Parts: sequence; structure tokens; C-alpha cells
Amino acid sequence: MPNNPSTPGQESFLGAVDITQLDSLFSAEEKDVALRVRGFVDEHIRPNISEWFDKAHFPLEIIPEMGKLGVLGMHLDGYGCPGRSAVEYGLAAQELEAGDSGLRTFVSVQGSLAMSAIHKHGSEEHKQEWLPKMAKGEAVGCFGLTEPDAGSDPASMTTVAKKDASGDWILNGTKRWIGLASVADVAIIWAQTGEHGDARGVRGFVVPTDTQGYSAQVIEPKMSMRASIQCEIHLNDLRLPESAMLPAETAVGLGGPFRCLNEARYGIIWGVMGAARDSFNAALEYSQQRKQFGTPLSNFQITQTKLADMAVGINRGYLLAHQIGRLKDSAKDSSGAAEQATGLPHGSLLPATISTGKLDNTRVALTIAREARAMLGGNGISLEHSPLRHANNLESVRTYEGTDEVHQLTIGRHLTGVGAFHAR
Repeated sequence: MPNNPSTPGQESFLGAVDITQLDSLFSAEEKDVALRVRGFVDEHIRPNISEWFDKAHFPLEIIPEMGKLGVLGMHLDGYGCPGRSAVEYGLAAQELEAGDSGLRTFVSVQGSLAMSAIHKHGSEEHKQEWLPKMAKGEAVGCFGLTEPDAGSDPASMTTVAKKDASGDWILNGTKRWIGLASVADVAIIWAQTGEHGDARGVRGFVVPTDTQGYSAQVIEPKMSMRASIQCEIHLNDLRLPESAMLPAETAVGLGGPFRCLNEARYGIIWGVMGAARDSFNAALEYSQQRKQFGTPLSNFQITQTKLADMAVGINRGYLLAHQIGRLKDSAKDSSGAAEQATGLPHGSLLPATISTGKLDNTRVALTIAREARAMLGGNGISLEHSPLRHANNLESVRTYEGTDEVHQLTIGRHLTGVGAFHAR
């Protein structure tokens, strides 16, 4: 439990938006993690992000610096990974996304998807070969699940892996909207090894990207997530040895990639609150400096009602993220009794819990970013100000790692016991 609560009136590390004494929920060590990442963002990201976004540039040179900061595979243990708590990772994610969603997305793809897949499902050789380098930012990973015609329904993927007479696996197919694929050193590729539509036949493969038959094309131009890289991967008779397959039983079927997706979704729950908080701060500062009719905008009732609603939404989002983070840490620290009680893998949360956080916090953050942009008037469309950039990015965040509808149906299945993902 946090051991250094703030006292009423003490300045919150979250700033003016903290109207419910959120500061008191976090330990001094947890707040130190957030402030260290904030310092990194202030030094390396804020001075450059407008130019990066404008030029659709992802700064590869920042990757080793993120490794030194300790945010790559931050929540993973061993193999050179930082081994921090879920709450600490969440606080780091919201500080990164206060800078830009694209930079937080890089950390998510690297750590929560690619590194988590190897950490959860890989062989000892996979872990030893890749995780230490990825934690340092010396190697980049990507996660190939989504396809041009298989987004929300990955069971319908058409990428196939078939064994030939030599015992090697031959992969053919296309993946789309894959972050970092053109700069990655290793790709985790999910392919169908059974009959089409057989979810149990889905397996993951560790693919060095210099393997013949692998190619990645950057998707551009984009109106969102411009300071990041998304690609289409083409796999043409790509040959892999048996040892490239993720061997763990947990990697059999769609449960393998879904466990990684839930790690990424968890980071989003926190991350989007950083974008919302930064948008709120921009609107608050602007309203205090901008005068109309001889009076600062902050003195008008309508401005204060907007700021109040934004602050309430942000505080609610942080409280939800905090609750889910504490549950995640508790599950990680608990005995196997939790697994027996829930039927979930040790250290897991209910899918509906993760979906609740991702669904609501992303919607709230997008609404706040849009409202903040409007409060800046015409100046709000300039890259000098962050809210519209955040809003554009959050349109992507709202879509990836599960659309609103997917999360609504996940929650609905939990409430009713009926899976309504397929037409009936």
C-alpha cells in the first residue's frame, strides 16, 4: 500500500487537475517514477513533438534513451527487464502519453506486446536472445496479429504456417497496422497452423526480420499517430525452424495473443489519462492568459463549467486506472489460489475489467481533448498547442487494441454469460 500520502493542501504531483486528492493514493517511490518519466518527456519529447508530428517522423534515436530510462518491458521480471509494478508502469505510461500517444505506443508495442509475448510464451533461448537487448533498446520488436480483413475477428486470419518435408515452417500472409514493423529486429507473427477458422490452430512465431521472405511497408500518409510507425507486413514463403515457434501451452490458440493484448490495453487505461491531463492543462493555462471582452476566459462561468467537467472526468479515469492497477499488482503477488478461483492464468485480470478501463478512459480522454481544442478557439488548430494533436492520436487509440464495440461486447458477455460477437 502507498506509505507516503499527501496532506490536504499539499501540491499534487498531478497538478491542478487533482481535485480528489489522487496524490494520496501513490507512494513516494511511485510518484518518483512518474516524475522521472515526466522529466524525460519535458527534455526529449516536448521540444520536438510538434516537428515530429508535422513531418510524420518517429525518432529512432530516442529508443536507447528509453531503455536507459527503464520503460521498455518495464513490468517484466528477469532477463534485464526492470521488474517494476503495474501501477508504476501505468504512471510511466500516462507521463509518456502526456507527451504524445505515438511515443507511449512505441513503449507498448515493444514491452507489452513483443517482449510480453516472448516473456510469457517463449523458450528459454528466445528469452535469453531477445529480452535483454530489447529492454536496453538495442533491439526493436513488433507484434503481427491484425490483418487487412481480420481486425476485431483474429480467428479469421488468413496468414498460414505449414510444415514442409524438412520439418521447417513456411509462413505466407499479410499483416496490417503493425507498429514498428519496418524498423523492428524481431517480429512476433501469429499464424494459422490448422484449418481456417480453427482458433486452436493459431500459433506464434519469433521471426528475425532479416529472414528471407519478410518485408514491411510503412502506411502513409496518416492523420493520426504521425510521430509513430505503422506498417503492412508481407510474408512470402518465409522459412523458420521448429524452434521459432513459441512453445508454451499458453501460446496455443487465440489466448496467446490475447494475453499480450490485455497487457497493452492495461497501459492504454493509464496512458490516455496523460493525454487528457495535458489537454486540460493547455486549456486551463490558455483560459487564464487569453482575454476577451477585457476579461480572462477563466473568469467566465461557461469556461469554469467546462474545466470542472474535464477535471471530474480525468479524476474518475485516474481512479479507475488506479483500481485496476492495484488489482493487477495484487494478482501478480498472490498465490495460485487466485488462479483457481477465477480460472484465469496467474496474474491475470478479468477481461471485462480491462475492457471497462480501456473503453471508458479512452472515450473520456478523447472528449476532453476535443473540448480543450474548442476552448482554444482558432488557435487550437495550431501545432503550437497539444489538444488537437492528442485528439487526432486518440482516434487511433480508441480503435486499436479493441474497438469500443469489442469492449462493450466483452463486458456484455461478462454480464449476461452470452457471447454476442457473432451474428445470430
